[in-house]
Amino acid sequence: MVRIETILEAMRENPGGIRFKELARVCDEYFGRPRKARGGHRIYRVPWPGNPRVNIQNDQGMAKAYQVRQVLKAIGRVHADAD
Repeated sequence: MVRIETILEAMRENPGGIRFKELARVCDEYFGRPRKARGGHRIYRVPWPGNPRVNIQNDQGMAKAYQVRQVLKAIGRVHADAD
């Protein structure tokens, strides 16, 4: 099985070439189980105040590039808040 760090590196290098399952695995690791999982969508809560969430969508087995970038931004914020 591919390590989370390897997937994150691939996400940074090529956001348009990430499989949905890989992105969902990264989101599960950082944000926990999805709040909603319906059809091709998964919605994750993020750990800061308000009603923030990360929404990812399955597009024929692939993740959408803009959503990959949103996940990377949210992960960056999780790391910044932890410091």
